Amino acid sequence: MENNQIENSVSRKFFVSTLLAGTFTMSISQSSLSTAYPTLMKFFGVTAPTIQWLTTGFMLIMCIMMPISPWLLSNMSFKNLFLSVVGIFGIGTLVIILAPNFPLAMLGRALEAVGVGILFPSFQSVLLEITPENNRGTTMGFAGLVMGSALASGPIISGIVLNWLDWQGLFVIFLIIMIVIFILGLFFIKDVMPRKKVRLDFLSIIYLIGIIGLLYVVNQAGSAHSLSTNLLVILVISLILAALFIHRELTTKEPLLDLKVMKNFNFDLAVLLTGFSYISLIVVTIIYPLYYQNILHTSVLVSGLALVPPAILLSILNPLTGKLADKIGFKTTLLAGMSMIVVGWFLLFVLNFKISIWPMILIAMLIEGGNAFVMMPATTLGGNSLPQDLIPHGTAIITTVRQLLGSLGVSLATLILVTSNQNHSLPANGGLAGYHSVFTFFFVIAIIGLIFAIMVKDYKKTKKTN
Repeated sequence: MENNQIENSVSRKFFVSTLLAGTFTMSISQSSLSTAYPTLMKFFGVTAPTIQWLTTGFMLIMCIMMPISPWLLSNMSFKNLFLSVVGIFGIGTLVIILAPNFPLAMLGRALEAVGVGILFPSFQSVLLEITPENNRGTTMGFAGLVMGSALASGPIISGIVLNWLDWQGLFVIFLIIMIVIFILGLFFIKDVMPRKKVRLDFLSIIYLIGIIGLLYVVNQAGSAHSLSTNLLVILVISLILAALFIHRELTTKEPLLDLKVMKNFNFDLAVLLTGFSYISLIVVTIIYPLYYQNILHTSVLVSGLALVPPAILLSILNPLTGKLADKIGFKTTLLAGMSMIVVGWFLLFVLNFKISIWPMILIAMLIEGGNAFVMMPATTLGGNSLPQDLIPHGTAIITTVRQLLGSLGVSLATLILVTSNQNHSLPANGGLAGYHSVFTFFFVIAIIGLIFAIMVKDYKKTKKTN
């Protein structure tokens, strides 16, 4: 372990900056592709459902890599791990640039997903490892700024780039940035994580397919608006595999993902809170553009630009809420954030009529602003509630559950929207009834999240247990 190598403030700044730059670039690539879908469909000669696999497949592979990240952190030098992740992502990007057909593009996207799935939980574990507990909120606030602003700005950046360059140009830019980050990583990334050699449990990895199956069913059910016989079979098999995975991780001596951290109630609350806040964030970014286009009849451009003010507020608040959590405590910060989210969904629930675009933007700012008070502070709280050696397992669990809950939230919102409109004999996505049903459902979800925040104990008052 080389923690002493980054005690120098300048070395630490370069280390953190390089780490966050890699995360920022990967986050942008994750969310920027949807803007290029029409162009990619034409180039590869495939349909919309097929091209959607560049995102769906990416998400499935990313989720199976997240639980493997603690093993990698324990068995590899972090510097080698970071350089490998950047290298794999860069190779995947190059494959996409050169791909003459869709299968090769999908292969490149899969390689990118491997890199993202490893880095996202790992960089959070590293930041928690190298930062004293009383400053972790501030540090993780900047991490939230990087991830949140990148996810929100990805489609905007890609839209601008695609106005000037071919779709390959977007990936060329990513590749150039990743090459620079790789070079910086050679100099500034240090081996800061403690290592404990453990064997890789291949049976656990096989059981992890259950998580992929569950995520696949959730996404397909949301797209098809129903569960077909094939999806039901996949669901049953996935539930069995997931149950076997949970049992093995709780009983084996060297678990791939140590689920015993779930015995810490404060950590469990942190997992649920970061997941619930992410649900609100992702549902707003998906449902709001549909509302603007189908209810307010705005253009696609306007519906996209209307998401910019909430994204800017989220980016501004993330580092500030981290500092706030360090000063006034995590529970107070989480309560403030969940209250903002509850009020936002309540306004959408109680205003059961067509709302013009500016009030909708203000409500979105309230909900996304609340997310800044919850998602990364809850992640930090979860890490602070665990012994140091279990933090990588904790962040992997938080990141994986957050992704699963986010996908579930989007699918449920889509199902509710379509089902409600059909029951009211209105075109799918076209009537107010469906949107009001969605707003009502997520208002209830937000209230449950607020109850979880009330139950939180500040980590300084929580006894850490193995």
